[in-house]
Amino acid sequence: MEASSRSQETFRKDFDPKNYFDTYYTPGKGGLTTEWIPFALKNLYEIFSSGKVKGDTLMDIGAGPAIYQLLSACNAFKNIITSDFLNENCAQIKKWLRNDPDMLDWSSYVQTVCDMEGNSETCEEKEDKLRRAVKCVLKCDVLKKNPFDPFVLPPVDCLLSCLCLETPCKDLDAYRDVVKNFNDLLKPGGHLIIQGTAMATFYSVGEKRFSLLTVGKEDLEKAFTESGFEILKLEIKLRQDMTFWRLADYQGFYVVHARKPRIV
Repeated sequence: MEASSRSQETFRKDFDPKNYFDTYYTPGKGGLTTEWIPFALKNLYEIFSSGKVKGDTLMDIGAGPAIYQLLSACNAFKNIITSDFLNENCAQIKKWLRNDPDMLDWSSYVQTVCDMEGNSETCEEKEDKLRRAVKCVLKCDVLKKNPFDPFVLPPVDCLLSCLCLETPCKDLDAYRDVVKNFNDLLKPGGHLIIQGTAMATFYSVGEKRFSLLTVGKEDLEKAFTESGFEILKLEIKLRQDMTFWRLADYQGFYVVHARKPRIV
């Protein structure tokens, strides 16, 4: 676990949320806008609009400074808990929840989701709905058996994590252990939705480079089945746009939608 500790300390010291947003999410220019955003938002829209994934509480782990991953979720869940390892990322989310003047601007992604949903809801109404649904922003560490230690949260109906696990996990065993620990955070029959980068080794923010765990389809299948989950969907979309290859060397994106078995 020493290598992971060093990696976390580097991340804590060098990661800049504003620079990260500008690098990857600036509309029309960010490194994740051409393929990741359409992939991620489409998956989440389809899952949460299906009527099969809904309930009282959704838990979002490792959000970074982002809120876009929750835009479809707030239609299906009354309460949302979001979280991140870095205090600076939690602070950015809280700025957005307060609608501070200097908050990160996610409005273009709000519009994208409103267009997907095709109802009469305006962007302002969607933002207000999400702000009402998010009940708290917590600090978390996915490498701990209880990521929210010292707090113990009751099990939830759904757990979501996007672009998180490949950063803290130093190897596939650590990744599997994290997924296994998610079991304790879910109610029986609860849903687990994980999205991330496939076959990657690094991503950069400014002059800083951060390591990523390399995962493929077989690795994902093994991690989720050995952790006791029933896989409902596992898809890898290969990268087409190599414009930002020097920024991040992922070869694709993945989505896993799994379910914790019910108690018979």
